[in-house]
Amino acid sequence: MNEMNATPESKPLQPTYSISQLASEFAVTPRAIRFYEDKGLLSPSRAGQTRIYAPRDRVRLMLILQGKRVGFTLAEIREMLDLYDMQDGQRTQLEVSLKKFQERIESLKRQKDDIDQSIARLTETISTVQGLLDERARQGEVMQERVSDSLLTAD
Repeated sequence: MNEMNATPESKPLQPTYSISQLASEFAVTPRAIRFYEDKGLLSPSRAGQTRIYAPRDRVRLMLILQGKRVGFTLAEIREMLDLYDMQDGQRTQLEVSLKKFQERIESLKRQKDDIDQSIARLTETISTVQGLLDERARQGEVMQERVSDSLLTAD
């Protein structure tokens, strides 16, 4: 699709997209797009069984995928997208989105701190385990020397 829909007596309409075009562009499966449609996040028009996605659907899909990438739930994404349709010049959407973005950043910072602490603990544990292995190796060498010495002196 992705062509301008127009009739001879009308001006060109907005471009449209097929499910396969959007899937290819955003590197997702058609099934994922249908899933978002089933969840009410996308609402393409139809020509028979064929879904026809408008630029608005394309932008919504892009926002859904960006939201998922940074950890928003589908419910949070829906809330932000649905606020777009309010008649307040998108002020409410922008305010709610800003608050959710700030909350998400704080959550990610906490997760990062937890990950950093886990890495530090694992690094310490690796040092301890490596030290134990090195000690065992040294003890094994000493034992091997003692066994060799005792075999040599036994003759």
